[in-house]
Amino acid sequence: MRRVLVPAGASSALRTLAAALALAACASCAHGPSAGGSKPAAAARHTSIEPDSATVALWRLDESVGVEVGDSGPLGLNATAGPDTRPDFGRQGRARRFTNSVNSFVYLPFHPSLNAGDAFTVEAWINPSDFGNFEDTPIVARWFPDILQTSWMLSIVGHNTRDPEHTGSGEHLSLIQLGQTGKLMFAFMPDDAGIPRSYFSSRPLELNRWTHVAASYDGLVVRIYLDGLLDAQYASPGRIRASEAPLFMGNDFDPRWLTGFGGDLRCGPNADPFPYYAFQGLIDEVRISNAARIEFRYARGG
Repeated sequence: MRRVLVPAGASSALRTLAAALALAACASCAHGPSAGGSKPAAAARHTSIEPDSATVALWRLDESVGVEVGDSGPLGLNATAGPDTRPDFGRQGRARRFTNSVNSFVYLPFHPSLNAGDAFTVEAWINPSDFGNFEDTPIVARWFPDILQTSWMLSIVGHNTRDPEHTGSGEHLSLIQLGQTGKLMFAFMPDDAGIPRSYFSSRPLELNRWTHVAASYDGLVVRIYLDGLLDAQYASPGRIRASEAPLFMGNDFDPRWLTGFGGDLRCGPNADPFPYYAFQGLIDEVRISNAARIEFRYARGG
């Protein structure tokens, strides 16, 4: 409480008034602007992710019909949804529901802006209904069967993390050896000739709950955020490998399996039909940025 000085010998009425002024000053400190003149934290929160100068792409996944997934970012990188996803209620307006199917995905062909460069952030709102029965379930990924074209991935560790008899394609098995079921994973292929690196949140995600997830990298440190707060960070000098891999949301498989024959974009007859890496649940407001973000105020308390 702020002190209000009262002269010695003052009347009791004056002392009562001073006490009231002190209480009012205290209330002003608690609810008014800070010393720097900024608004209180609650007023600074956004209701949704908004594009800014560092935004490469922002997919709101709020389309009510059709398979085109619009990009609210500056480049208009519209993607295509597979036939086994559908619109649903999201964290902000509508979202996309992903199911346990190989044809549950959102796909964007390669674009040079998807490469990480010197600084990078990937983020999304997610509401998983299951962690998956295999190594992991990607949220957003540019992970390719050809290791020379592998780049980065944001994913959730699945149930069978170390069982070689219950793996998907086997391409993710080495990534999740230090992970635990339900933890957020950010993995990338370094630009040098090293092996893939993977990093994990310190705590697992909750099922059937909206959580804002993010991973950023500035060439020195990987940072993982849950609900807008820093959850884990790892020293990891280097760069993320640039590649010509496409982008998937909610799944990961060989993109060469895709065909548009017959109308919808889907896996063709030569594809492995088993949904090893299918995300199960809702994904909303996916954003990629060309900066290593450290603030996600719109995500706090989500």
